[in-house]
Amino acid sequence: MTEAPPLSVAASPADAPPRLSRNVAALGVVSLCMGMSSAMIHSLLPGFLVAVLGASTLTVGAIEGIAESTASFMKIFSGRLSDWMGCRKPLVLFGYGLSALTKPLFPLAATGSIVLLARFLDRVGKGLRDAPRDALLADVTPYGIRGAGFGLRHALYTVGAIAGPLAAMALMALSADDFRLVFWIALIPATASVLVLAVGVSEPARANAEERPTIAFRRQDLRRLGRRFWWAVAIAALLSLARFSPAFLLLKAGHVGMDAAAVPAVFALMNLVYCVTAYPCGALSDRIDVRVQLAVGIATLVAAHLVLATAHSVAIAALGAGLWGLQMGITQGLLSATVANTAPPDLRGTAFGLYELVVGLATLLASTGAGALWLTAGPAAVFGAAAAFAGGAGLMLLCSGPLNVARRRHARKV
Repeated sequence: MTEAPPLSVAASPADAPPRLSRNVAALGVVSLCMGMSSAMIHSLLPGFLVAVLGASTLTVGAIEGIAESTASFMKIFSGRLSDWMGCRKPLVLFGYGLSALTKPLFPLAATGSIVLLARFLDRVGKGLRDAPRDALLADVTPYGIRGAGFGLRHALYTVGAIAGPLAAMALMALSADDFRLVFWIALIPATASVLVLAVGVSEPARANAEERPTIAFRRQDLRRLGRRFWWAVAIAALLSLARFSPAFLLLKAGHVGMDAAAVPAVFALMNLVYCVTAYPCGALSDRIDVRVQLAVGIATLVAAHLVLATAHSVAIAALGAGLWGLQMGITQGLLSATVANTAPPDLRGTAFGLYELVVGLATLLASTGAGALWLTAGPAAVFGAAAAFAGGAGLMLLCSGPLNVARRRHARKV
């Protein structure tokens, strides 16, 4: 399947390579700001619920489970809606705006039910924006550099995921552990994300707007997504089963004797490696066969799990966390770009919604299974099983056809 030229990028001169536009950078900054705001709140929320509101750990788990499952299921509908509407920015702006508007509910909350409402609405906003945002990013990025575009967005989002908890820790120290004050301050980057999106991102007019799909899902649309798309989704699902929640990295660090106050440093290390490698690896995927890069990423994930399964010291556990971050950098931008490149332009929102739904459900299943296996067989069994799932993704990759032939054909035409 050969994709039509991008909807939003003016043709470049033959002797000038395509470059990332201001829209791509702005979408990355939007992700950074909202990621920072959410991380400031979410890194403190379990402690706030238990220490301030007197909630149980069961309540904490229920709130997080409801919130994350809501986001996963919303993405498929928002992606399809953006295809049907023929424009994506209004839906993306509404999703980010809803998440920003929910932030004041956290410092105002007097009960766990208010926190549940805030988390639910925040995740509704995330579910509404994510698939249309990624489809919009594909729309405004030249065909041959989408790996770089998605790699940049992932890198900037991860900057926010690192900066958020660090800012929360500093503010807690300066304010004598005033949770509510930190939650109010988290509103600042959330508001900034909405302003940057509103002012800094321009959505181009669509070509062939009359060919928009219906709002209802049709079997023929699923067939139009093509074999390469479904191979990419299947491989991503197996990888998600092998990656579960990064919270298990923190549990492993504590299991090998790391001081509780220092455990978050493991998570920061993982995110730092991910941040540093996401953009260059995304750009690399634009130049080589994506199956080769995916194979390297899968091998890195297997190595990470084997290291974590056998780790008996803090240093070895930290090595495993670093490898985990490296495989994220190698694979995440590549997979997003593959979804964008293999889906028809008028079905990109639908494609990203399906992709995010499958990955989200697989991660939820993996995290639940990992928790049960940890209790019954221990951490070595958890990471060993995850390595086996990663190996399964590698075998599936061997059976797949080329995932980026369409991109190379397009490059030759240009």
